Amino acid sequence: MKSNRSLWIILLVSTLLTACGAYSFNGASIDYNKTKTMSVANFFNDTAGGPPNMGQTFTEDLREYFQRNTKLELVSSKGDLQFEGAISSYTVRPQAVTSSGSRTQNDQSGLMRLSINIEVAFTDTTDEEKGFKRGFSFYADYDPQRSTLNAVENDLVDEIFEQIIFDIFQASVAQW
Repeated sequence: MKSNRSLWIILLVSTLLTACGAYSFNGASIDYNKTKTMSVANFFNDTAGGPPNMGQTFTEDLREYFQRNTKLELVSSKGDLQFEGAISSYTVRPQAVTSSGSRTQNDQSGLMRLSINIEVAFTDTTDEEKGFKRGFSFYADYDPQRSTLNAVENDLVDEIFEQIIFDIFQASVAQW
């Protein structure tokens, strides 16, 4: 008897999800009848810091995220959804100071924060009201007493990009 009930629940849920049409499990609400393509222009690193290939890495990561999470076809330019922008800020600042407890030694930074800001222009050619120009930023901390920035920089940048790309996805196609 329980298996019949479970089957009915599964059928009901699948029917409801199918009826919603444009809904997906990743939160994207795209009308695939109107929106079929997307383009991502190269993002450039307009800062003095960061790994030399940071702009290219961000561009490729953004393209891959949308390809994994939507049915949109990636085109080189003039997609139904268009993304362009630049990395506008890359900063490393101390966040927490530790004291050695000795008067002979100076206080040291116990935690450093890498912050990145990316300016994004998003255009939805099927609905111009959904477009925006805004900055997305995130940060990651590391302990300079355990590792240098050079040792952890690529991992921190990847972590920051992952969150920023998620935020761009939510703002552009999930609109949460």
